[in-house]
Amino acid sequence: MSMIRVLGIDLGTTALKVVLSDGQRVLAAASAAVPTRRPGPLWSEQAPQDWWAALGKACRGLAAQRPGDWKKVVSIGLSGHMHGAVLLRQGKPLRPCILHNDGRAVAEAAELNRLLPSSAAVAGVRAMAGFTAPKLLWLAHHEPQVLKAADVVVSPKDYLRYRLTGRIATDPVDASGMWLLDVARRGWSLPIVSACGLAPGQLPPILEGNAPAGQLTAQAAKAVLLPAGTAVATGTGDAAANTLGLGLVGEGEGVISLGTAAQIFVSKAAHVPAPEQNIHAFAHALPGLWFQMAALLNGASPLAWIDGLLAGGTSIATRLKQVEKRMGAPSRLLFLPYLTGERTPHDDPAMRAAFMGLEQGTDAVDLTRAVLEGVTLSIADSYGVLTATGTVPKVLYAVGGGFRSALWARMIASGLGRPIHLIAASDMGGAIGVARLARQAFTGEAAAGLYRKPARSTEIAPDKTLQARFARQLPAYRELYQALRPIR
Repeated sequence: MSMIRVLGIDLGTTALKVVLSDGQRVLAAASAAVPTRRPGPLWSEQAPQDWWAALGKACRGLAAQRPGDWKKVVSIGLSGHMHGAVLLRQGKPLRPCILHNDGRAVAEAAELNRLLPSSAAVAGVRAMAGFTAPKLLWLAHHEPQVLKAADVVVSPKDYLRYRLTGRIATDPVDASGMWLLDVARRGWSLPIVSACGLAPGQLPPILEGNAPAGQLTAQAAKAVLLPAGTAVATGTGDAAANTLGLGLVGEGEGVISLGTAAQIFVSKAAHVPAPEQNIHAFAHALPGLWFQMAALLNGASPLAWIDGLLAGGTSIATRLKQVEKRMGAPSRLLFLPYLTGERTPHDDPAMRAAFMGLEQGTDAVDLTRAVLEGVTLSIADSYGVLTATGTVPKVLYAVGGGFRSALWARMIASGLGRPIHLIAASDMGGAIGVARLARQAFTGEAAAGLYRKPARSTEIAPDKTLQARFARQLPAYRELYQALRPIR
């Protein structure tokens, strides 16, 4: 079994990544860029054909890197960005995919919440503009001929699997992200499906993430340079794939991710909806598992934004050192980091960012510090909402580029008022997670030995002074959002 080679494919918003793995280690990796188009205000779309082209390019690069290992590949797993709407007729896309960060369906999300008030608990959260169901209702209103013509609606990674195998399917995680699933039952919710203008036959069968879902067709085999008949697993949505890569599948095991966006993700042994707090309660990728997640749209991206705005010869590393020198005294600034709206806890895609407390003496270091503190308070705000549901992670691991800053890691631990355990994880976590699904689908081995927790982590303890300071700031931070919301 040690010589088994599997592929993990992770379709991200900006790039598609492929890793060659034995189910534990990354042996080699390749990626290819994917373009996004924004043809209208708040719109964000990609062409599914571009995903397929990127997959072929990445696979060719990987095969050239490790030709010997490439010949040993026996199974393929897939992950992808969630909430996308891919409409197919006879296997061909009818229009570009509407992405997770597309905001056109705000009115439709409100309409679904009004029409189906009890469905928030069934589907795991209130309908939000980024989810698939409101986008389908938008299509029913604005492009009804396209929705009617579709044989099936699938998520992005499911389109790739269709191109690989010729078979249509999805998994419980992507089905949850479509806001069309009865999450506890792990089956489609017919009232929601009907409200979106769909027929049940326009949705794919649901298979567990570690289930075999097909084999490479002869045509697909030529595109990815692997033998026809190679096994393909169902795979899963990106939110769950990352935790599989970290081995965090037990009840109460949690991770906070600080990338472009941020998430606090906790595995659960049962469906625990908390729609009033805008916590996502979805089905997990493995049978008999669910999860709760606080989903924040603004993670490390506000820091990248302010750094680009202030660029003038001072590196971000230098500015962070300058911020650290000022941390002895409280800041006079508050920053709301909602550059792209927010999901948890507000479900407010129209909200935007704001500084409060600017004065003539404010400088670049003050602004950078305020951004770091604003994101910290946003994470603390969402963590408070999560724990109010009764979910307190046993251990909270931390991953993502934002945690490369030791200062920011200490600030976040202080804002949460609990230790976090930093993992030196790569940005290939999602691809590793679905490589493990691919191996399990092929071998049938038990999950316990395959989804292993990190062997090493660095504990970051709260700073008592900062903890007390953030606890005092958090009520004002919450009040600032409420004050600005009516005039956003």
